[in-house]
Amino acid sequence: MAARSQSAANRRVALAMAGVVVGMAGLAFASVPLYRLFCQVTGYGGTTQRAVSAPAELGTRTVTVRFNADVASQDLGWAFKPVQNEIRTVTGEEHLAFYKVRNESSVPTVGIATFNVTPHKAGPYFQKIACFCFSEQELKPGESMEMPVSFFVDPAIEKDPNLRDVTTITLSYTFFRAKDEKARLSQSMPPTSAAVN
Repeated sequence: MAARSQSAANRRVALAMAGVVVGMAGLAFASVPLYRLFCQVTGYGGTTQRAVSAPAELGTRTVTVRFNADVASQDLGWAFKPVQNEIRTVTGEEHLAFYKVRNESSVPTVGIATFNVTPHKAGPYFQKIACFCFSEQELKPGESMEMPVSFFVDPAIEKDPNLRDVTTITLSYTFFRAKDEKARLSQSMPPTSAAVN
């Protein structure tokens, strides 16, 4: 009798532990999209916000926005830099800035940019209207392009006591090789004609 109850208890513990493992695997799988959503909603970690348009009324504070560009790894083969080093703006004023990228490799490549602002606490107030970072970019060998970003600094920053000291915000982009690069390149390649016998 004692052996049966011990065996049933062991089974319950084994099932509970298996449930814990499955639950942890599910949380690990969901953690990246949940974290990304959390950052987008809160601006945590310098994540910027998206807006449809700039506000009708301007604020009163002047902010300097600096621009930074990086390429995550040399295997992408891209040169990437901001066209302008900085822009002085009044909060609420929409601006268009440009970054220049060139594929210096001998093969077509596809990249995607991640972004953030520093100081991180300014993230909830940095609003992008349009940005090249919202989609993958494909460049042929030697091809270059200028890519725009339309943005404004939300006038609500003036009411946040934690941001009184912020007079400069740096917008940074880093290009990575796209994970689905091969699929994207195969779709953009012209079909080869079949040989005629």
